[in-house]
Amino acid sequence: MRIHELTREERAVYDTLKPERLPEHVAIIMDGNGRWAGRRLLKRFLGHQQGAKSVQLVTETASRIGLPWLTLYAFSLENNLRRPRAEVNFLMRLLKSYLESNVQRMMDSNIRIRYIGRVHELPTEVQDKMHWAAEITARNTGTTLTLALNYGGRSEIVDAVRGLLAEMKQKHIAPSHITEQDIHRHLYTAHMPDPDLLIRTSGEMRISNYLLWQIAYAEIYVTERLWPDFRGINLLEAIADFQRRERRFGGLGDNVLPTDEEADRYKIAVS
Repeated sequence: MRIHELTREERAVYDTLKPERLPEHVAIIMDGNGRWAGRRLLKRFLGHQQGAKSVQLVTETASRIGLPWLTLYAFSLENNLRRPRAEVNFLMRLLKSYLESNVQRMMDSNIRIRYIGRVHELPTEVQDKMHWAAEITARNTGTTLTLALNYGGRSEIVDAVRGLLAEMKQKHIAPSHITEQDIHRHLYTAHMPDPDLLIRTSGEMRISNYLLWQIAYAEIYVTERLWPDFRGINLLEAIADFQRRERRFGGLGDNVLPTDEEADRYKIAVS
């Protein structure tokens, strides 16, 4: 960890945290680039450009506090299919520029970059730049930054089922023997833990087809702040909120009275 590199404002928030209770994996839906630009009477592409700056600033703060996994929803399958082609082309150029400009900063911060999604459908020159950045940072041991690109939660599950069916056919596995772990092994995220905390910017109360399987028990934090205005201190504030919550995973909380062992003897009254 490099706590000494935090800004004074970030350090003030960090000092309220319990380091032993940091989330292992934070996932973020980066929303609001277009609205950020629109409110300033700017072109949408300038919002995306400012959002790319937020990516690096937030990632570096995550690295300084020793957050193991950070996964960002950068470009959805729906974005690729439904956005104007000129905007999609700009986003692809922006991704290439981001990787070229920030790979040295990733090296300096011991950040490793990976990707999830149907990245094989992206332009070849973009894939080449992605592989280049991944190879350069592969030996880094700090925060793993994962960009979800051409990603959709439902398509991920479809791809996982296809992979599992192929494995079942090859190994003659009966459907009755399929477990949740079998499906997990075929997800794009099989190599990482499920998110503990899901952050969404821009105040929208939806998860937008993001990590549908993985966020089953994630804590959700929504902020009105648009993504281009989101900074490392806002990540720390979200983690502070996360630490104030009690995670039960379907069980009972610590403050619940012991279960009455004679509950099965009580009659149920129906009015």
